[in-house]
Amino acid sequence: MEQIIIDILGWSGAILFLIAYGLVSSKKVESDSWLYQGMNFIAGIFLIINTIYLRAYPSAGLNIAWVGIAFLTLGRKVWKK
Repeated sequence: MEQIIIDILGWSGAILFLIAYGLVSSKKVESDSWLYQGMNFIAGIFLIINTIYLRAYPSAGLNIAWVGIAFLTLGRKVWKK
């Protein structure tokens, strides 16, 4: 059961990344929008869990950086308000 949950998180994260990328590429959302960065943040968290569980550390490192970028972008939006 644990493996199924980890797989669901991984696939959900991958799909969410693709949806976010599609939205920004089609100019439906701005790259610094709450929606885009929030989707990246959540997708990254899901993929960090998945890749650490699978011991795919290079991918985990990339996703940690991706979440960090989203976090900083959202933090900058809060700071400006």
